[in-house]
Amino acid sequence: MSGNILWKFILSAALIAWAVLNITPVRDQPFETYIVDRVTADREAFNEIMERAQARVAEGDSPTLLYALRDLGEQENIDFSSFFPGIRVRDIANINRRNDVLLKYLLSASRSDLALGLDLKGGVGFTLKFADVDTENLDAFEREMQLSQAIRIMRQRLDGGGIAEPIIRERGDNAIEIQIAGLTTRDDPELIESISKPARLEFRRVHPSLRPDTTAPADYPVGYEVLTMENENRETGAIEETRMFIRQIPEATGEIVANARRVQSQTGSFEVSLEMTSDGARVLEEVTRQMVGQPLAIVLDGQLYSAPTVQAVLSSRASITGQFSQREAEELANVLQNPLSAELIVDEMYEVGPTMARDARDSSVKAAQLGAFLVVGFMIVFYFFGGIVAVISALANVIIVLGVLASLGATLTLPGVAALILTLGMGVDANILILERIREELKSGKQIKHAVNAAFSKVFSTIIDANVTTLITAVILIYFGTGPVQGFGTTLAIGICASVFSALVISRFIIDFFVHRANLKKLLGINLPSFGEVNFLGYRKPAFLISWVVVLIGISAVFIQRENILGIDFTGGDEMTVLFEERIDTSDLNAAMEGTDLGEVFFGYQTLLGSEGGEVLRLQTEFGQSRAILEHLSERFPEAQYDELGTVVIGAAVSKDIQRNAIFSVLLALCGILLYVALRFEVG
Repeated sequence: MSGNILWKFILSAALIAWAVLNITPVRDQPFETYIVDRVTADREAFNEIMERAQARVAEGDSPTLLYALRDLGEQENIDFSSFFPGIRVRDIANINRRNDVLLKYLLSASRSDLALGLDLKGGVGFTLKFADVDTENLDAFEREMQLSQAIRIMRQRLDGGGIAEPIIRERGDNAIEIQIAGLTTRDDPELIESISKPARLEFRRVHPSLRPDTTAPADYPVGYEVLTMENENRETGAIEETRMFIRQIPEATGEIVANARRVQSQTGSFEVSLEMTSDGARVLEEVTRQMVGQPLAIVLDGQLYSAPTVQAVLSSRASITGQFSQREAEELANVLQNPLSAELIVDEMYEVGPTMARDARDSSVKAAQLGAFLVVGFMIVFYFFGGIVAVISALANVIIVLGVLASLGATLTLPGVAALILTLGMGVDANILILERIREELKSGKQIKHAVNAAFSKVFSTIIDANVTTLITAVILIYFGTGPVQGFGTTLAIGICASVFSALVISRFIIDFFVHRANLKKLLGINLPSFGEVNFLGYRKPAFLISWVVVLIGISAVFIQRENILGIDFTGGDEMTVLFEERIDTSDLNAAMEGTDLGEVFFGYQTLLGSEGGEVLRLQTEFGQSRAILEHLSERFPEAQYDELGTVVIGAAVSKDIQRNAIFSVLLALCGILLYVALRFEVG
């Protein structure tokens, strides 16, 4: 028994420690203070550099502190790695690239891995438009297809796992609006540039003999263009440029690529490994068979990344090498997985305030705290020491869930907080099964040690069965769902696994330790009086009838209210932008809309970045209601002096694809649960 307690303790402690490390720091830290705190060498000199960098930002010479430091490093040849000897970047020979990688690493480290969502903290929004594509002259179907494809690809790039919780939707007839939680994009605008790359990958021939540097312009070969490749000299760190004649017509494009991922070579540099489709493998094999001994250029979005000589016939795999940092290689692999047909450019960028009003956030948080307090109080009063064990186990469950979500880069929204409370309830529920089983074993006359062993043995299958059915649902949502549906499945699966682990491992080792090692005699608290045996099966027919009556009432209500049941997130609507003389809190704006028949409306303040226009208020309303709502607000708050700037149609935040996949996933999950129950309890 001692050995079992020990390994359970070690495993539990290691997992909880890992989770705590992942969620630390709990909140974002200001970059300007975090970077100073991380300095371990020559702090005085670095403080002087920081003062000059902050002055550049204040004077408008640099957009952010990160850019100001990077610009100073380039202009004055400052090696920032000398101030941070504990961070290993010295293997990057070029000083400017080394500074860039180091500063972006420090910026990322200052942010909590578990970011607060748009509803709780706000973030950054930006509008993307197509470059070099006249969408206004496309017919309605072509324009819709163009935007739908771009939205689907941007969702894959930003939220492939469904846990980042961005808002991605159409804005007007030819633009896409994206909102991301947190302010990372404001500190590092290059992140938006990497998001909006078209990722047009091409494999092209290199002229076998001519080079631009030794060829007169009049003799440039027809059908070729001059592209420049950058290489870092490993000894000096200098960036060397090599110009080549690259054939304009590609031998193959990125359509032959099935998968792209970041890998690290034997020399320690980062590159992108490409895996071809079955058809792509045949294309690549044919191309390389004709070019053995010749260079094959790899061009991405018109930039020459590498031109390796084909040493042998390739088929299923290739790689893109270049001067990549780890982050750059990961971003490149991500966009290559989801290439756009045309380039997107940033039309405007703005800071987004929390989408949920302060009083609503506060009341929701208080409700969550009250719910958790009542659960904890009930468990301790009713189960005494066993209740304390259950609470510790449930808290460990929540920490593990948060740690896993943080490791995946999840965003925590208010519904996510509610899900954590439900996770707490799931953990408590499993512990109630254990404690009640222990109570039954004690009533049968067993000693507490034997009662504990018997209870865990008998309750094991019950807990597994209760959670496997839900896990089936989660797996189906992950596999077939998209966007937030997939994210919900991921969070649900994590919560289930953590709940089972906490109940069967953490609770077990705590109870075993106090019962078997500390000789605890009384584990449970209040014993309720027995009400005798209840013949539940005798009530099966009326229970079945009542259940179906409730189901039919629900279906009827949905059918009757089908025109009003979906909100703006599902249907889209109008978005009006207004200026105001006096700022009115969104809580007061929401209160002013109560009791009206003007439909659903969301209020949010936004500040255009790089503009001196100040804040604007954006009203998202049902179609055709924006002007009536503005008139109503003008009457309620005449001192605000609202002036309309413009109105645009916005698409649904929850796209049709997500809705269809959600319905399909839920139906498939129900079939999966029925199949499991049939196999587990009926067949044989």
